[in-house]
Amino acid sequence: MKKSTPARDIDAYLATVPAVPRATLEKLRRTIQAAAPKATEKISYQIPTFDYLGSLVALAAFKNHCSLFPMSMAVIAAHQRELEPYETSKGTIRFPLDKPLPAGLIKKMVKARIKENEARARQRQLRK
Repeated sequence: MKKSTPARDIDAYLATVPAVPRATLEKLRRTIQAAAPKATEKISYQIPTFDYLGSLVALAAFKNHCSLFPMSMAVIAAHQRELEPYETSKGTIRFPLDKPLPAGLIKKMVKARIKENEARARQRQLRK
């Protein structure tokens, strides 16, 4: 990936990514958009991020994989069995470039994050 000035939006970020990981990120982006149609896109910490009542999920391309950052260890833990084929850490899921994305699993995780953010927003409202 080209290193230059930080991308101003997701399209600019994708333009810096080589073809193979870009295709994976574009599919990941479409999958997230389908699961979270009310989410807005932004660049945060120099990576594509989706926002709905706060940061929802983020994604990024690397040399040998694309990552999804669910921004929730609870969501990763809740889907641990389904994530067994993928390398995970407490904050990221790495998808190999030579394997199809698990779109159904990604949608479930994004929807779980939406529920978390909505619950957090309700709690903030109750405290006011």
